[in-house]
Amino acid sequence: MTAPRARTTPRKVLGRLSLPERTFVADALRAETVGGVLLLLAALAALAWANIPALRHSYTTVSHFHFGPADLGLHLSVAHWAADGLLAVFFFVAGIELKRELVAGDLRDPRAAVLPVVAALCGMAVPALVYTLTSLAGGGSAQGWAVPTATDIAFALAVLAVIGTSLPSALRAFLLTLAVVDDLFAILIIAVFFTDRLDFAALGGAVAGLVVFWLLLRRGVRGWYVYVPLAVVIWALMYNSGVHATIAGVAMGLMLRCTTREGEEHSPGERLEHLVRPLSAGLAVPLFALFSAGVSISGGALGDVFTRPETLGVVLGLVVGKTVGIFGGTWLTARFTRAQLSEDLEWADVFAVASLAGIGFTVSLLIGELAFEGDTVLTDEVKAAVLTGSLIAAVWATVLLKIRDTRYRRLCEDEERDEDLDGIPDIYEQDDPAYHLRMAEIHERKAAEHRRLAAERAAGARNGLAEVPGGAGEERDRPA
Repeated sequence: MTAPRARTTPRKVLGRLSLPERTFVADALRAETVGGVLLLLAALAALAWANIPALRHSYTTVSHFHFGPADLGLHLSVAHWAADGLLAVFFFVAGIELKRELVAGDLRDPRAAVLPVVAALCGMAVPALVYTLTSLAGGGSAQGWAVPTATDIAFALAVLAVIGTSLPSALRAFLLTLAVVDDLFAILIIAVFFTDRLDFAALGGAVAGLVVFWLLLRRGVRGWYVYVPLAVVIWALMYNSGVHATIAGVAMGLMLRCTTREGEEHSPGERLEHLVRPLSAGLAVPLFALFSAGVSISGGALGDVFTRPETLGVVLGLVVGKTVGIFGGTWLTARFTRAQLSEDLEWADVFAVASLAGIGFTVSLLIGELAFEGDTVLTDEVKAAVLTGSLIAAVWATVLLKIRDTRYRRLCEDEERDEDLDGIPDIYEQDDPAYHLRMAEIHERKAAEHRRLAAERAAGARNGLAEVPGGAGEERDRPA
């Protein structure tokens, strides 16, 4: 007779994070949220600057002002410097985030990595398919298929900050990991599909510079005065090679060590990310938005967004494609791995977060410029489509999240509650006997205090009755 098979607990989808991971996610999202608000302000400033008649000419003049060493192939416009130069800082931080996820985060465990990877892939494939079908059906160009594939995590978190929705940490972590994987595939798309020429000498120099960068890191060499000039040289060589210059930032970010050694509280990658992230979120990305989001907005231009096949494809890709792709990828992963959604959440929550991921801005604008390079009119129309689609996705996601806002707030309160005041949320100590002993002591003290107060009130009531027999009042001498 064979022994009965042990029942295994089904794996949870979007279950509660470990405490260290929750702390890291909270810190990362706090910085992203601040950067997202600055990004939102920069985009609004760009739209105002480009559409107020008295300022419109100055916006064009500043954007197209060229500077830089022409002999080195770097005599670029301000807008070009923002897109190819400043965004390299953003992608450097993205590279560090990706490396950390691969070696110390959710992507380290293949079983845990399946969900965000599949969701991100579906969340890029379906928008690309929606764009292609829409554009080809209307007789448009398929060149912009990659425009609606990218999610802007900073902008999405800025929307959350504005509407005041308290998403549970598991959903926020899912959104962050999804965006990291999304960035990885966006980088690959830029490198593979938007490199039309190659200067092998410059590319070889960039690779040699990256090797030197890696060797210096492995030897433990320190000093910004060593790495910053080397990084600039690598970036310049990568730019002149024909490969998009932001790839240099990603490559250097991936080379940093993101695991801690004995005696280290934080890894070198985490320390550098902490230093560079404010520069990326507070300066690089907002300046890129300032010189990329300035498109002319008029009734006719907005009408063209919904009538031209390329721009309609971008809007539908962001609003419909992203939502269907991410939600469908998550559901299919749970279905075929027989995992169960966390009991704290419902599939409507996953759908709402998938809708929020339809906010594409930074990378979508960059890919739009690359896809339609040389066609200024269509480039501006595609930018307007990215802004329109992102706005619709933000409004739609806001409605969905507000419906569940009361539930989210209750979940967040449960995650934050620390009744024993030991600095660790109570929800993480439910299986610790010492926690229950501390709580029993706290409740016993409270009970003793309540018993003391009750005894004092009872004694006071008895004394009052003794002083005034028969119920006579103090101000009256006659009997009751």
